[in-house]
Amino acid sequence: MDKKGTGMTEFRVTGMSCAACSARVEKAVRGVSGVTECAVSLLTNSMRVSGDAPPEDIIAAVTKAGYGASCSGSDAVQEPADAGALTDTETPRLLKRLVISLVFLLLLMYCAMGHTMWHAPLPGFLAENPAALGLTQLLLTVPVMVINQRFFISGFRAVMHRAPNMDTLVALGSSASFLWSIYVLYAMTGALMDGNLPHAHHLLHDLYFESAAMILTLITVGKMLEARSKGKTTDVLKSLMRLTPKTAVIMENGTERTVPVGQVVPGTVFLVRPGEQIPVDGIVRAGSGAVDESALTGESIPSDKTAGSSVSAGTLNQSGFLRCEATRTGADTTLSQIIKMVGDAAATKAPIAKTADKVSGIFVPAVIAAAVVTTAVWLLIGREFGYALARGVSVLVISCPCALGLATPVAIMVGSGVGARNGILYKTAAALEGTGRIRIAALDKTGTVTQGRPEVTDILPADGVTERELLSDAAAVEQHSTHPLARAVSAYAAEQGISAAAVSDFQELTGSGVQARCGGAALRAGNQSSIGISLPEQLAAQAETLAGQGKTPLFFLRDGQLRGMIAVADVIRPDSAAAIAKLHAFGIRTVMITGDRTETAGAIGRAAGVDQVIAEVLPTEKADAVRRLSEQGKVCMIGDGINDAPALTAAEIGMAIGAGTDVALDAADVVLMQSSLTDAVNAIALSRKTLRNIHENLFWAFIYNVIGIPLAAGALVPFGLTLNPMFGAAAMSLSSFCVVTNALRLNFFQPEKAGNAAEINENTKGTVDQMANVTLEIKGMMCPHCEAHVKKALEAMEGVTVVSVSHEANTAEVQTAAAVGEDAFRQVIADAGYELTGIR
Repeated sequence: MDKKGTGMTEFRVTGMSCAACSARVEKAVRGVSGVTECAVSLLTNSMRVSGDAPPEDIIAAVTKAGYGASCSGSDAVQEPADAGALTDTETPRLLKRLVISLVFLLLLMYCAMGHTMWHAPLPGFLAENPAALGLTQLLLTVPVMVINQRFFISGFRAVMHRAPNMDTLVALGSSASFLWSIYVLYAMTGALMDGNLPHAHHLLHDLYFESAAMILTLITVGKMLEARSKGKTTDVLKSLMRLTPKTAVIMENGTERTVPVGQVVPGTVFLVRPGEQIPVDGIVRAGSGAVDESALTGESIPSDKTAGSSVSAGTLNQSGFLRCEATRTGADTTLSQIIKMVGDAAATKAPIAKTADKVSGIFVPAVIAAAVVTTAVWLLIGREFGYALARGVSVLVISCPCALGLATPVAIMVGSGVGARNGILYKTAAALEGTGRIRIAALDKTGTVTQGRPEVTDILPADGVTERELLSDAAAVEQHSTHPLARAVSAYAAEQGISAAAVSDFQELTGSGVQARCGGAALRAGNQSSIGISLPEQLAAQAETLAGQGKTPLFFLRDGQLRGMIAVADVIRPDSAAAIAKLHAFGIRTVMITGDRTETAGAIGRAAGVDQVIAEVLPTEKADAVRRLSEQGKVCMIGDGINDAPALTAAEIGMAIGAGTDVALDAADVVLMQSSLTDAVNAIALSRKTLRNIHENLFWAFIYNVIGIPLAAGALVPFGLTLNPMFGAAAMSLSSFCVVTNALRLNFFQPEKAGNAAEINENTKGTVDQMANVTLEIKGMMCPHCEAHVKKALEAMEGVTVVSVSHEANTAEVQTAAAVGEDAFRQVIADAGYELTGIR
């Protein structure tokens, strides 16, 4: 996948009515010297052009092609105030046209068909005068044609530029019916002059004034429904644009002042009260509150903010008073970047759209040729001209290139909007399509599969020492250390309500731990090789077991006597195993790439359930590993977007997880706002649903024309089936509406929610909560056969999924999907012939 920067200039294009129009504009602009890439969106009436061609040359090329264009700017980011640009002004205008057209059409239908088909009463001077009745139909048809003159202006202008479009088909069909009817009207007056009144009455059946008016009216109905549905596809984008308030309350020289949000610059101090939206990105300097960030991240639970926390524009302060300093304003805010990404995804083209674009480019000329051939064939086999013309007009008006042109962009717009609503940002349409086609998911370990920060997992005091005494010594000796493992121990002690005692003579010994004096006692902490004492056999065995599970055992001494061991590890995220299992269900192979030791990486890989582990890889070598995987299938690299930038760029799809407010990560094709692997699953699921929706749209758009055009041409006339031009126009008007409506079904997409870790407290002690990752310590397993025996027993338990079983580590990693008691585990394992010694 091309990862080069876009550097695109955006233009607004006017006058396009169908896919043939957008194909014509694209072809014209690609012919301009200096243009390297061009993508035209019929849905948003926009065009993005890359290259060094002057905007004036591009606008001139569009104008020469018969359309209008204006420059929106270079990589312009829509401000929230520009939400009005997406307001649906087309639907009200079309509705007004439709209502007026219907008034004249109903009168016309009464005169044309009510009298001749159902013998509806007419004034005597009309009922007995066929010429007067025909003239009345003419006078009722002309207002409808004038009201809908846009079809004729656009259609015939396109012909003059040798680029016929959908309006050309409508204009030709309506004009042919109208002109033929005028000819019949003259023939009718000739019959009356000859005194042949019966023939004049018979000629009333050859008038097609009502078809000319009905075609225009029904196409207007379809256009109105299409415009209304297209307006709904941009609802998410419009709602994002409306999020940022127009004003901000700032502090200036000690006084509060309300100013337009555009006047806020980085460094400005602004205030946010409960119930107010945050105007720009910033840092909380004072105060605290709960901020609803669901509009940006999809997370419904408010986020607590205190001094030092970051806040984003467009989020809602639900409680508390916040004094903040602006860091990013205007087009640089997180919200503006999200708006830009959603807009970019809609403005770019997905690879799957290329086939439809090629067909659309030749579709209209082919249909006009088919209509001419149809008319000629019916004349050659001896049918009257009126009948042959009706078949040709039917071919013109039933054909619909619009459905082909809209099949892909409407689904892309809705899919990218739904993604943004759930914290999933696809940068381009190609990224949205490509995400659904991946076959291998390459996962970074730290921060993606694991939490990315060490946590205390096991506390094992020495004989005669309590857990609290061990933690007190650990908190004291580690309090001044900056090592991540030391900080994890200090944080855990603080959570347990243990304060670190004052120490002196603190020393951080490189590679040998730390030491200090506390109340006259010498404290020391470090790994097994640095503490300089031999361990009790049982503790040494436990340390070896923990190391095999990817954990780091830390030992603590007081005056040279062992106080115990605390194990620290970068633990697996609560939802990682379930997310990886879901990737497997999608048929995706999972590979974890990490720089960790093979033993540590292997333990984490087994616990998470990945298919393959590539360990001891330097950051610079990750990209090479991804390229080797790409030889086996399309690869999606999922990482943090910073350290993994080369690997993200090397993959077909780069997915940055846990971006938070840094959504403009250059290396990533897909940006996930939250630090949850489940969102990666959701990104793939949404992409696949969008792809399926596009395939459905393309299928129906093609099949509609494949069936409709032969039917309109009269292929089934031998079986007594013909298609009136009016019904052809009705079918054409509904085809685009159906495609857009089908795309809107993507709004019903329900993302998976990340499962929570088990919470064991006084009320739930001895019970594993729903969707928990659990480690069972099992005694008695000696070989792989034992592993299989234990695995089979655990899999028989309702709501339990076995991730891995290891006789070497004497553990079983399981995930529960229902509340499971400790006694239930103990009984099942005992029945299998083994002993449960603990649950973590």
